[in-house]
Amino acid sequence: MARTKAFVDTWLEKFTSRKLLVWTTASVLAFTGYLTSSDWVTISIVFIGTQGAVDIVERLKKAN
Repeated sequence: MARTKAFVDTWLEKFTSRKLLVWTTASVLAFTGYLTSSDWVTISIVFIGTQGAVDIVERLKKAN
């Protein structure tokens, strides 16, 4: 199980971003009726916004 998880994690890091994965998951859930449109917007804004802030801080730390 650990090897499978490591493989999936490595694959996800290389080929997709977490932001895209969250957006895709929220979109699928919205299209299948598990989320309302306002839930989809909230999830997208919160995750993408916070992940963007984390990315900025990481870049600033690497630059110094």
